[in-house]
Amino acid sequence: MKIIGDYHTHTIYSHGKGTIIENVEVAIEKGLKEIAICDHGPGHYLYGVKEKKLYKMRDEIDRLNREYEDKGIRILLGIEANVIGYDGTIDVNNNILNIIDILLLGYHYGVTPKSIKDGLFMYMINPLSKIFPLYRDKIIDKNTEALIKAINRYPVDIITHPGSKAELDIKAIGKAAFKKGVALEINSKHSQLSVENIKIALETGVEFCINSDAHDPINVGNLNEALKRAKEAKVPINRIRNLVD
Repeated sequence: MKIIGDYHTHTIYSHGKGTIIENVEVAIEKGLKEIAICDHGPGHYLYGVKEKKLYKMRDEIDRLNREYEDKGIRILLGIEANVIGYDGTIDVNNNILNIIDILLLGYHYGVTPKSIKDGLFMYMINPLSKIFPLYRDKIIDKNTEALIKAINRYPVDIITHPGSKAELDIKAIGKAAFKKGVALEINSKHSQLSVENIKIALETGVEFCINSDAHDPINVGNLNEALKRAKEAKVPINRIRNLVD
């Protein structure tokens, strides 16, 4: 088995510790054919990359693709967008969609919500649901519904660490993602998808992508933990987009 790409890496443009070129150099060393630079969307008030800087990243990546053409690596500009509203709104506009190569989407802490009501559910009801079971089913349904609305509205490629920052109905997410051709991420840095949730998602026909979520260059292509979970859950190779036999 061989991993051909790592589609979730961060750089100093958000809260990573390495530059784009440093991530690329490690990807080449590890034999990857593709690497995606996916820093956080502008709605993240701590680490979000503003639109102006994304244009700068686009120029840098275009230049590096020309310079590294003979090294067998393709560099993608992506973004890890944030759900900011329970109506499915995310923090990426059409200008951004027009310049990126890949769109990742997930729930994150530190996001500016679309409205006070959205913030109430994100930052009060979500944490309370872990303490008081009364809220749990309701918030899982709302989290799931929002993510499904988002993938039906935007050209999402991968849902990042589903269930890690906000609890979800994994079967419902898997079914919706399968219909839209969206992959679920098995993340080496986060515990989700867990083995149990991978098995649930497998029942839906959805495909998966194994990513590092590297925040420093040394971890680019470090997919061991995710691979371990995928093997334990018995995910067929043809269901993992960036894995070849």
